[in-house]
Amino acid sequence: MQTNSKRWVEPLSLYGRYVVLEPMELKHAAELSTVIDIHEYELLRQGGPLENSPSAFQEYFSKILEEENRIEFIMRDSRTGRAVGHTSYMNIRERDRALEIGHTVIGARFQGMVYNTESKYLLFAHAFETLGAVRVQIKTDTRNKKSQAAIEKLGAVREGVLRSHDITASGYVRDVVIYSVIAEEWPKVKEGLLRRIETKALYQSMNND
Repeated sequence: MQTNSKRWVEPLSLYGRYVVLEPMELKHAAELSTVIDIHEYELLRQGGPLENSPSAFQEYFSKILEEENRIEFIMRDSRTGRAVGHTSYMNIRERDRALEIGHTVIGARFQGMVYNTESKYLLFAHAFETLGAVRVQIKTDTRNKKSQAAIEKLGAVREGVLRSHDITASGYVRDVVIYSVIAEEWPKVKEGLLRRIETKALYQSMNND
């Protein structure tokens, strides 16, 4: 069972127009195995499931859900209820009113759609507007150019590279790029996210017709 800073951040569901974030339970792992390929985990510190099977995903998430100071969410399409990916609050620092959004993986056929953008909006909004956070950060492997581009489109500020920051499950010593949004920047970032959500939703709707 995952633990967290209960006095500040509690597991809860966050509802958007296009996506719902639910606190993840081990039983959800099998769903994710049907929409996410294990190659999507290659650049994550935690590594990923060893094979594309429900049992491998359950074994992987059993360890993730035991990690301290994080809340993992399963990401669902709000209209169909179908799982499309997962994300988390992690590195929660109650004293400093700061936390990190991370461990975000979305199935390949759902990437570039509205799900990631609205998920980030929901997580940022809850952090700043409900929890009173002063800082929300995101970090990613320096090799992950796709992730860096996506984070920069959110409006987060690139703060720099942390060299030899951590060691991945495969033993690779990696550098990470760190981004952040601070409280006074949130109103502007929020406006941009809301515009991007509507643009992506419209494009998605047009292409699904």
